[in-house]
Amino acid sequence: MTSTSNGRVRHRRSHLRRRAVIGGVAALGLTGAALVTTSLMSTAGAAATGWPEARGEQAVPKTIEVSGSRDGGLKRYYGSGELGGDGQGEGQDPIFKLKDGATLKNVIIGAPAADGIHCQGSCTLQNVWWEDVGEDAATFKGTSAGSTYAVQGGGAKKAEDKVFQFNGAGKLVVNKFQVSDFGKLVRTCGNCSKQYQRHIVVNDTDITAPGKSIVGINTNYGDTAALRAIRIHGDGNKKIKTCLRYTGNNTGAEPVQTGSGPDGTYCKFTASDITYK
Repeated sequence: MTSTSNGRVRHRRSHLRRRAVIGGVAALGLTGAALVTTSLMSTAGAAATGWPEARGEQAVPKTIEVSGSRDGGLKRYYGSGELGGDGQGEGQDPIFKLKDGATLKNVIIGAPAADGIHCQGSCTLQNVWWEDVGEDAATFKGTSAGSTYAVQGGGAKKAEDKVFQFNGAGKLVVNKFQVSDFGKLVRTCGNCSKQYQRHIVVNDTDITAPGKSIVGINTNYGDTAALRAIRIHGDGNKKIKTCLRYTGNNTGAEPVQTGSGPDGTYCKFTASDITYK
């Protein structure tokens, strides 16, 4: 079970949309989650690169399992048959399921997107793009405190609720990402039956309104979130919340929000880490 949203970004969906978006993206270099975790740049950069043009497309009627490394060649993958949904119902299957230690790179996930990507343990998502997020873009499910999840480059659009759902244990690093029209960029599960301590780093990332919040964490489980070199676009009234703090539970009840913004303990950043464009 995953935490629910206190509000959803409304938008029109079209299962018939298969067009490529304009733009190009350069190949990204990444050697693994551990390197990304330990070598983050703290100075503002230019993560946004424009969206890539799909090099072909493939319908996916059954979840694709990935072990080791898979390069999608910037092909668009979209759900069909049993994976042909893009709603918010829990329990949907993903387009890709990554085994512990797997890497998925150079992939565009189109609509319908089902439940995006599931990482069963540590994983790396490199240059992965979601054109129209389904239930969630990616869900991280490793059970070891040493699990590391790296999202390097890529972007997501049109997420009614969460982009990244952090259900498992360990550390998630989102680096040089871009997101627009979304509910939450990252949320640690607020009401999963099995709860863990979780840590988040979001670095060198472009966030474009409308959106609800960048991260949401459970302080009672010791979660932390660090934000570095975040650029928020089109939000002159500062409606997008930076870091929401909750009291999580394992009963399935809606978690209670207890605070917002940097506090030096759980939400680890300062005003200088957030730039409004």
